[in-house]
Amino acid sequence: MQELFIGFTSFTWQSGVMLVIGGALIALAILKEYEPMLLLPIGFGTILVNLPLSTVWAYQGDPGFLQILFNAGIRTELFPLLIFIAVGAMCDFGPMFKNPVMMFFGAAAQVGIFATVLVVLLLGNIPGLENFRDLKVASAIGIIGAADGPTSIFVAARFAPHYLGAISVAAYSYMSMVPLIQPPIIRLLTTKKERRINMVSHDKDIPKSLKIIFPIIVTVIAGAVAPISVPLIGSLMFGNLLRECGVLERLSQSAQNELASLVTMLLGITIGSSMKAEYFLTPTTILILALGLVAFVFDTAGGVLFAKFLNLFRREKINPMIGAAGISAFPMSARVIQKMATAEDPHCFVIMHSVSANVSGQIGSVIAGGIVLALVPLLVH
Repeated sequence: MQELFIGFTSFTWQSGVMLVIGGALIALAILKEYEPMLLLPIGFGTILVNLPLSTVWAYQGDPGFLQILFNAGIRTELFPLLIFIAVGAMCDFGPMFKNPVMMFFGAAAQVGIFATVLVVLLLGNIPGLENFRDLKVASAIGIIGAADGPTSIFVAARFAPHYLGAISVAAYSYMSMVPLIQPPIIRLLTTKKERRINMVSHDKDIPKSLKIIFPIIVTVIAGAVAPISVPLIGSLMFGNLLRECGVLERLSQSAQNELASLVTMLLGITIGSSMKAEYFLTPTTILILALGLVAFVFDTAGGVLFAKFLNLFRREKINPMIGAAGISAFPMSARVIQKMATAEDPHCFVIMHSVSANVSGQIGSVIAGGIVLALVPLLVH
């Protein structure tokens, strides 16, 4: 008789809180359309894994289907890499080639990663946060600043798997809230005159050969400089090569649509399965979410301030808002910048420059993730 009601008797208030959190993520996905492809599966996965006995994870010593997916797709890092192939197939680096100077913003806007790592290490001196002294943990939290969900998952799975759920939710949540996070920071750091700077678009043809050679060269350079980054950068560039080669249109479309949709769904529900109450409902989780916001603030500020610095030496001024588009949240950040520009001046069009910086941010975030993966193990030892 007791076994008949075991689902009720084993239910805890912590499980109830996690069910509410899962429901909140689903509500954000549906009602606010915040990254619905990720937040809805994550929310439902959170509900599944926090139901009594958590049979989707394990039951009577046998792994459940979510544990099987987790072991096959997250621990092996397969799902994030497949997502990178899809993202690469979606990326058009043409605008970046037309405005090469915008590549620097893709690097400058990654400052939030390394600034947050330092903050996390300092917090490690507080009693109860000793885990934050671990450079691997600090790097996994700081990588939220890449504004790139797959990169965050890839690094967290290697360096801090016990914080994977919190890091993933922070990364995707803040990516979806770019329209809320970036504008106040940009306005704080720029003047109205700076926000109204219009820029000339460079309409020049990009040789097809350059678009084909680019992903190959980037992969080879990455392999020589930081071999451990090749899975990340190689997957992204392989997807881009499918797009640009011109002879694999079906594969390119499949990567952009079917592959992206299927893997995103599996990735989301699997990430949700890592959000068990006993791991997620801790002060550390709340702190990680707060640190994710800090990382995004540093990213945005770093890009804007770098643009203002360049303007000290340039005759043709750059609209500093474009620097904020150097984060990897593509194409949301570029749209936000253009919307802010037209709000200041209806005749101010900076969309092509913003897209250039935003695409550069895609590469910058992956390279930053590769640098972290390469350097941190060396520094730890």
